[in-house]
Amino acid sequence: MTIKERIVEFMRTAAYNPMLEEELMEALEVDQKEKTVFFKLLDDMVAEGLIIKTRKKRYGVPERMGLIVGYLQGHAKGFGFIISDTIDVEDVFIPSNLMNGGMHRDRVIARINQVNTSTKRAEGEIIRILERANKEIVGTYEDSRNFGFVVPDDNKINVDVFIPKADRNGANHGDKVVCEIVEWPDQRRNPEGKITEVLGHRNDTGTDILAIMRKFKLTPEFPYEVEKEIEGISETVEEEDVAKRRDLRDVIMITIDGADAKDLDDAVSLEELPNGNYKLGVHIADVAHYVREGTELDNEALKRATSVYLVDRVIPMLPKKLSNGICSLNPQVDRLAMSVFMEIDKRGKVVSHEIMESVININERMIYEDVSDILEHQDQDLIHKYKPLIQHFKNMEELSKILRNRRETRGAIDFDFDEAKVVLDNKGRPIDVKKYERRIANRIIEEFMLVCNETVAENFYWMNAPFVYRVHEEPNVEKLEEFNKFIHNFGYHLKGMTNEVHPKMLQELLKKIQGQKEETVISTLMLRSLKKARYTSDNLGHFGLAAKYYCHFTSPIRRYPDLAIHRIIKEYLQGKLDDARQQKLKGAVGYIAEQSSLREGVADEAERETEDLKKAEYMAQRIGEVFEGIISSVTSFGMFVELDNTIEGMIRLSSLVDDYYIYDSEKHILIGERRKRIFRIGEIVNIQVAKVDIKQREIDFNLVE
Repeated sequence: MTIKERIVEFMRTAAYNPMLEEELMEALEVDQKEKTVFFKLLDDMVAEGLIIKTRKKRYGVPERMGLIVGYLQGHAKGFGFIISDTIDVEDVFIPSNLMNGGMHRDRVIARINQVNTSTKRAEGEIIRILERANKEIVGTYEDSRNFGFVVPDDNKINVDVFIPKADRNGANHGDKVVCEIVEWPDQRRNPEGKITEVLGHRNDTGTDILAIMRKFKLTPEFPYEVEKEIEGISETVEEEDVAKRRDLRDVIMITIDGADAKDLDDAVSLEELPNGNYKLGVHIADVAHYVREGTELDNEALKRATSVYLVDRVIPMLPKKLSNGICSLNPQVDRLAMSVFMEIDKRGKVVSHEIMESVININERMIYEDVSDILEHQDQDLIHKYKPLIQHFKNMEELSKILRNRRETRGAIDFDFDEAKVVLDNKGRPIDVKKYERRIANRIIEEFMLVCNETVAENFYWMNAPFVYRVHEEPNVEKLEEFNKFIHNFGYHLKGMTNEVHPKMLQELLKKIQGQKEETVISTLMLRSLKKARYTSDNLGHFGLAAKYYCHFTSPIRRYPDLAIHRIIKEYLQGKLDDARQQKLKGAVGYIAEQSSLREGVADEAERETEDLKKAEYMAQRIGEVFEGIISSVTSFGMFVELDNTIEGMIRLSSLVDDYYIYDSEKHILIGERRKRIFRIGEIVNIQVAKVDIKQREIDFNLVE
């Protein structure tokens, strides 16, 4: 336990009363010689928000002083919520007049003033800003005679940035710009800034995606130091790299990926054993061999922590020389790998396993569509083309079904949401939006990666080694009770709802609603009732997968936690994981987990935003067209309708002119006052595209009778 953790734990004890510096020294038995260092440590902890210093110079932890520390989530209407650092603490609502200069994503301390009796939500005010998040803002420059403003693209930042004429840096009205904040806002004053970069006019092709990239600080280019450092990396596997590795070049193995994938980090092999069991091999690119700890390349990879897949491009975690080159498991070339062999019985149980450093040579690079066409449609041309591999594919399908069945039996929840694939022309304009198909080949690879990740996590859990786990904690019982009330409107209920929540009861509900018109909305609301999966150095299990042990091991080209795990495994295999190294790693894995969770959230947001932008652009070309859709949500101001291509729009209450509609919040319906017509979730309706606001990514529909 670090000294910081000791201090916080001491202050959390029931007997603790806020103390002065000297009293704390005495209580914690700190030597007088360490006085200066100790006082500096307390100052650092106050700056981090771990502890609070009162006006009377006494110290305590925030939660015992009616305070909350966390990140501010802004809202377009000016109010916000504090997302607490403490996992189990509910968000705190901050009214717009009590934001006190806080901006979206700032790290803040808020005082809790009251608990709203109707919503049961705590309300408060921001009393201190610990760290500013928005040193730069991306937005549209609006010019006037004596000054200008930048209107932020992020509508969660609901204040415009004042720009003096001298600081507009050549920007013209309507330009997308990056501006640096030079004076922060307060209760009465907007922030002030200067323009540092003009990205192009808002109507120019490509400016929109560029603005989103700058908003999320996503950089395709790598720093000069990184590019210089990787110059010496060989583009082929060298003979000395092969020594001390298991030579698996004779093992038949394939990759199965999307047609346009260039960073292939996983391959699979499979054989039937004489005892009737399967020997599944999962072979993952040995990225850790090339990305050495502490190098410029490693520092940059950790800073990014994930590749980001925008609608028209990839912002990679590693430079292309590695991600598309020596680390990518391309066919018919030698590659270094981390291999996991698992013996799996007919019930899907892993009866033994072995992890090793290997050298491999992929026989064939397959794509999902081709393997699915072979297995689902017996495509004769493809069967002829890949004749030697056909039995392999059939065995893989059989094993994947066994593994899936085992997961289902223990209660794993499988959300089968439709994902969108946005097709762009060569100028970046959307020409089609369609559902992304999840077929048998996708499911085969999914099952193989899941069982491999579980096997690796369990292995290192029992070794008690420092590790990065992928966890998904049990849901909040109150949230599930709310969800249970909601599904009651459709005639469903969760069986056995107690303080003990098991994923099995959610899985059973998903089976019941499969194929029903309300399937999407109930699945979506169920997902929102669950906690978000994250990375941590503690093994807390994975609720959604109904797994006691889980990690991410299978994608080190595009995820840093996987790369970190590979390093730990290699050190173990090479006998380097001694006590001193384990102690050093304990601190490192905590930071890696936190940074990776943070960057994953940023990547998700950026990916969603580019997709929503292109969906809005696509529908803007279809004003007046009529589509069939399903009511996906009903609110007091209208209803959302989702089309078959996954695009969602809103029918506003004001556009329903045949009656005056009232919202019933308990039944989640709109009901006509005179004619008693009811609109409910899951109902099929015809809509006409009425209006599209591309900037806000909002699509308005009108109901068509």
